[in-house]
Amino acid sequence: MTDVAEQRTVPHDGDLKRSITGRLLFFYVLGDVLGSGIYVLIGLVAGAVGGAFWVAFAVGVTVATVTGLAYAELATKYPRAAGAALYVNRAFGNTTLTFMVTVFMLAAVFAAAGSLATGFAAYFNEVWELPPLLLVSLVFLVLLALVNYLGITESVVANMLMTFVEVAGLLIVMVIGVWHVVEGGADFGTLTNFEASDTNPVLAIIAGVALAFFAMTGFENAVNVAEETVDPARSFPRALVGGMIAAGVIYVLVAMTAALTVPIDTLAESDAALLEVVEAGILPISVTFMATLFACIAMVAITNTTLVSVVTQSRILYGMAKEDVVPGVFAKVHASRRSPWVALIFSAVVVCSLLVIGKLLNEAGVGVDVVGRLATVTVVFVLFIYALVIFAAIKLRGQDEDGETFTAPTWLLLVGLVANLVLLGYVVYDDPHSLYWCGGLVAVGVVLFLIEYGFGKRDRGNTVTEA
Repeated sequence: MTDVAEQRTVPHDGDLKRSITGRLLFFYVLGDVLGSGIYVLIGLVAGAVGGAFWVAFAVGVTVATVTGLAYAELATKYPRAAGAALYVNRAFGNTTLTFMVTVFMLAAVFAAAGSLATGFAAYFNEVWELPPLLLVSLVFLVLLALVNYLGITESVVANMLMTFVEVAGLLIVMVIGVWHVVEGGADFGTLTNFEASDTNPVLAIIAGVALAFFAMTGFENAVNVAEETVDPARSFPRALVGGMIAAGVIYVLVAMTAALTVPIDTLAESDAALLEVVEAGILPISVTFMATLFACIAMVAITNTTLVSVVTQSRILYGMAKEDVVPGVFAKVHASRRSPWVALIFSAVVVCSLLVIGKLLNEAGVGVDVVGRLATVTVVFVLFIYALVIFAAIKLRGQDEDGETFTAPTWLLLVGLVANLVLLGYVVYDDPHSLYWCGGLVAVGVVLFLIEYGFGKRDRGNTVTEA
């Protein structure tokens, strides 16, 4: 038998390079889960729940962490790129279902990257009013694709450094909260207030969790770099669960700070709720300076999340190409950089095209917010996929296991399965029109699958090519 340690460290032709340590993976998870969601979603959650909206973040991150246990178990069994699509393929052996999951995940990360790039340009414009916003977004995406092309180690190190900056921004918010409490200006009764909701507290929390859950996603992106992680059986459970818990604690503390320092209606009406906290003038520092500094930190946070999205897009395509689900050309890896360059180029072109099309539609007077609608639909896709992954983890029990395989408690997985399905039902009930968009994307996926099934050809030879 080939030595296991050698298999984990020495890449074969066509394989990705294993260079991500457990520590790097922890910060990769932490940075992606914290991401930019906490910078933009707090106001929406506050408006749905009230001053007690920190409870929604606590419940949401708990559900996400339980779901993460299923991902951790499957990543130790199958430490390869492609994540959910790979697990579904292993569990059900249905090519059509696997392809649909791939389409769902790609739709989610494409929409997220486009939306984040637009948000980056908006923050950029707050500091430097120079080039057109679309140009800023396109250059931003191309630069991130280039960073990923240079290699996964460079991408993950950049992710770790940006995570430090991102956490520093949230620490500023928490320091403001502590300062406000010490000065005696905090009303702790706000933290138990559900007045923003017209329903009972339980339904208010469910509504808040449904909104906040998009900010909790990101941990699933980590499994797409499993093939590039050193000793994944040991690293993944610790990094995934540890990163989720750390992110959850930060989320709850930041949510409490926002509730204690800024009126809930002000938070609910703001597109940048945390900026409202900074601009409240609680610290004895220039508000203008603090606002500029925080805008720069927000840009770093958005860059961090978008970089992970770019990595995820290419790894899904690469992994599914090796599983014979999408064209084999996406499995091509650069000879020296060991990065899936064809998948990277394709992903960048798709996301940039989304932004250009959106700009053209707006200039033509067609008020269709394509990226915004896809962002809503993404929640439906992600919750469905999470439930499917948990079911796959349970179904694959007893298969492909050895002494190093991590096994999550079955009862926790069942709780996570029910929780994801409840949230999915609420999102669909709250926005039934999202199903039309889901149906449209499924139809597109079916057409692509039929084309690939009928005419696709696989290059099963050496997938390493010179660029």
